[in-house]
Amino acid sequence: MRYVSTRGSAPVLDFRGATLAGLASDGGLYVPETWPTLSAGEIANLAGLSYAQTAARIMTPFVGDSLTSDELLALCETAYGRFSHAAVTPLVQLGHDQWLLELFHGPTLAFKDVALQLLGLLFERFLTGTDQRLTIIGATSGDTGSAAIDAVAGRAGIDIFMLHPLGRVSDVQRRQMTTVLSPNVHNIAIEGDFDQAQALVKAMFADPALSGRFTLSAVNSINWARLMAQVVYYFYAAVRLGAPERAVAFSVPTGNFGDVFAGYVAARMGLPVAKLVVATNVNDILHRALSAGDYSKGTVQQTATPSMDIQVSSNFERLLFDLGDRDGAALAAQMRGFDTSGSLRLTNAQREGASGLFTSARVDGDDMALAMRRTHDRTGHVLDPHTAIALAAAQRLEVDAPVVTLATAHPAKFGDAVERATGVRPALPGRVGDLFEREERCVTLPATLAAIGGYVAEHATPTLV
Repeated sequence: MRYVSTRGSAPVLDFRGATLAGLASDGGLYVPETWPTLSAGEIANLAGLSYAQTAARIMTPFVGDSLTSDELLALCETAYGRFSHAAVTPLVQLGHDQWLLELFHGPTLAFKDVALQLLGLLFERFLTGTDQRLTIIGATSGDTGSAAIDAVAGRAGIDIFMLHPLGRVSDVQRRQMTTVLSPNVHNIAIEGDFDQAQALVKAMFADPALSGRFTLSAVNSINWARLMAQVVYYFYAAVRLGAPERAVAFSVPTGNFGDVFAGYVAARMGLPVAKLVVATNVNDILHRALSAGDYSKGTVQQTATPSMDIQVSSNFERLLFDLGDRDGAALAAQMRGFDTSGSLRLTNAQREGASGLFTSARVDGDDMALAMRRTHDRTGHVLDPHTAIALAAAQRLEVDAPVVTLATAHPAKFGDAVERATGVRPALPGRVGDLFEREERCVTLPATLAAIGGYVAEHATPTLV
């Protein structure tokens, strides 16, 4: 398996190279050169497998020669052995045709653990036996940071610098990052929003002063290996609801488009997906793009769903590339226009290609709170606000198929919002129950390349040659 950049001019890499690089050198994102496919029989044969076995089966064609089948399975068993539920991503029935896929049973209580526990192990495996030192730079709107830090804290050969927008993540999300005191972990609160943090990460990758001195890599969903790991739970859930004989729809709370793009990859691989619902909050750039072809930035509004408070969705580029006949030069021109004007019109081919599989919904704060309250009253189940956005969108969908809402975070990560909507204050699980008693370590810096890049240069370990 070889990996190409969405912008067409970066070197073609194998899986190991794409994983360690994260972002392509031309500013694009790596995607597989071709989509592997599974037959109906191969999908049916997933039915009796554990989550780790399913993961190894789904990911094998993407890994190519970078790992043996036994090595991949061993890494999956280690990664998912840390989850608190034996099913790793269990399904919970809410109604006749409405289901939750609980993705928050990992160490940091969010869906990001499903990918990042594996990614940390992949980094370590690919660095073993080399003199290479990896400097991971990431931006987080809440959950990626804590999951990435947990995955690489204390690992040899790795430094991690995680940017989060000051005052725009929940207290639990912040503390899950800032209370990790390992010497290789550096938390940076920027005086700006998530889109600025994400832009700074891309700017640092493009800065020769940093990229020439350090081996930079990414843990955001711009890293292909993260999306690859997220494809697995679409297969795992759908098979348990009757696939391949039965199609399944998924509703996904969406900010950076990575999680729902993993569902698109599953469909390209042959999974019968009836519909992918792109559920946004009032920061609705993706809803406008899919419903009207208008991918244009607005002003980020701060909400009770901070992981969705985004106006630039990096992974949308991967979809535009795939639906645009994989023309890297044309996509690069589109993205240059977007970077200049803050606006992009989808081509007819991109709009038509998306319309068959995707639908979208914009859910405001009132409808989010209503979904939380009604679900608790009717089923006793407590939702986090991001999951509530997706459930509200799922309940608007008219489709003759089971609808699975991705439950992306434990409700205790957003206790204030949950309590306002339901009157119930969810407790943190025992394994993180002392979170508010731990010491914090974090620096606050202005949202400039000079300040952030200078801090990284001062504290990172240069690449060893």
